Amino acid sequence: MKSAKLTRRLLCLIILLVFIAAVLAGLHGAGRWLVREDPLSSADVIIVLSGRMPYRAEEAGKVFRMGYAPEVWVSRPEGPRDKLEKLGIHFVGEEEYSREILIHQGVPGAAVHILPDTIVDTEQEVEETAREMRRTGKTRVILITSPEHTRRVRTLWKRLVGENPKAIVRAAREDPFDADHWWRSTRDAFAVVRETLGLVNAWAGLPVRPHPN
Repeated sequence: MKSAKLTRRLLCLIILLVFIAAVLAGLHGAGRWLVREDPLSSADVIIVLSGRMPYRAEEAGKVFRMGYAPEVWVSRPEGPRDKLEKLGIHFVGEEEYSREILIHQGVPGAAVHILPDTIVDTEQEVEETAREMRRTGKTRVILITSPEHTRRVRTLWKRLVGENPKAIVRAAREDPFDADHWWRSTRDAFAVVRETLGLVNAWAGLPVRPHPN
């Protein structure tokens, strides 16, 4: 009897250890799993998704110089413009810095277009990009973002837009995200948590919506 109980306890312990090992292995690979790019191919336009300056704009400039698209679009993230202007303080949005980076990278100013509507998150960014593409007759876009953000961008595009227009997702090569050792820095750890929660929200049908502009 005692031997049977000992065997069951040992078996339960082994199962628990295997489960813990599987969880740790999954966590270890979470950073690499979040990186989900598409092969580059010709498109009508490249878009710089907001955040992580200067890496995304720099990558967009490189892709432009490689000849994959004739235009680069820049999204316009929400900022404290109105509040600062009431205080008499001039506000320069992220989109203006991205434009300057692109021009520094060799993109002609005439080829850079800042999207008209303000966005607060990636959902709105995807919707605004698709809306502007349809308005201007574009059918294929290269979306430039950070490595850990690529899987969520692809998921949101598929859910919110579908296959028309077509999106190609490209990670910024100089972005310092360490996919293999993401737990070693708070910046990368927060990024993995944020992207994972964002993916869960997308898979659940986007029940958590962005706050109003």
